[in-house]
Amino acid sequence: MKTNDFPDYLELFFSNYAFLQRGLSPNTVSSYSDAFLMFFRYCDEIKCLKPHRLTFEVISKQMVIDFCNWLESDMGNSSATRNQRLTAIHALFRYIQVETPKHIALCRDILSIRMKKTQQTPPKYLSVEAIKKVLYLPDTKTKEGIRDLAVLALLYDSAARVQELIDLCVGDITLNSQSVVRVVGKGDKIRLIPILPETATILKLYIRSNHLEEPRQTLFTNRSGLKLSRMGVSYILDKYVSKVRDQSPELIPIVVTPHVLRHSKATHLLTAGVNLIYIRDLLGHSSVTTTEIYATSNPDFLRKAIEKASVKTPGQDNYYGKKEKRDLTQFLKTYHC
Repeated sequence: MKTNDFPDYLELFFSNYAFLQRGLSPNTVSSYSDAFLMFFRYCDEIKCLKPHRLTFEVISKQMVIDFCNWLESDMGNSSATRNQRLTAIHALFRYIQVETPKHIALCRDILSIRMKKTQQTPPKYLSVEAIKKVLYLPDTKTKEGIRDLAVLALLYDSAARVQELIDLCVGDITLNSQSVVRVVGKGDKIRLIPILPETATILKLYIRSNHLEEPRQTLFTNRSGLKLSRMGVSYILDKYVSKVRDQSPELIPIVVTPHVLRHSKATHLLTAGVNLIYIRDLLGHSSVTTTEIYATSNPDFLRKAIEKASVKTPGQDNYYGKKEKRDLTQFLKTYHC
């Protein structure tokens, strides 16, 4: 009777456990897959071990540690990316630990490898003026321009993640006096996000010009009629960001990705005085602690909060008169040797 080894459990993890038992999202499974492809590459190039030769006998805690170090030193990965790869390895060995107690010692060793501390960087965002400039550029006289404007306007206004945006169907958009977009986020959590009348008008034009009537139709497609990809959204955004940067370099001093529009919306709401709880719900964060980074890293917000909370500094009211100053001097002299 054949005994399962590492390659067998890896295959079972992806084909059976990840989707069917854990219910992991396609994005998470894809991220895990990338991690093990990198692990295979490391084993092949550095350890001279092909994937089929990776057995429990050759895998060790030190091998995984060396792989994590290789990711940073040779592949130029950040600490955060290194931690993502390690998370995938941990997930697999938690599964193996339950499935085969025989290898519990190895599993515990690998699960004991700690995540690396990462420096939390403030979210990058664009100014309101820069967002307006970008949204002004698409040519609404063409179908492609209307689509581009609809993509960018909804991406910013809803603060949706790019995957959430490209997964939208026509039926997820409700356009009336109180227009909303239904977004399915991480963990299949559903959010109903209100959108501005201006964004609703753009979407109406886009839907009408493309004759989108079937609720299950994909909302945003490419020229071939296929579902718009993450790279496709990035291409659309970069096309107009580059034009604005050419005209006004000072408006866009950072690298702009679709996620920057999400950060921008959250930051603009915060500086406008919107409660963090509402911003948390808009972004789909599980905890307001995650959302707090927008407050703690934004100097304009902190300045306003400090000014609002500060007690008026004594100025022209001469709180300390000559007599008080003289008395204070005498008081201090009693402590002078």
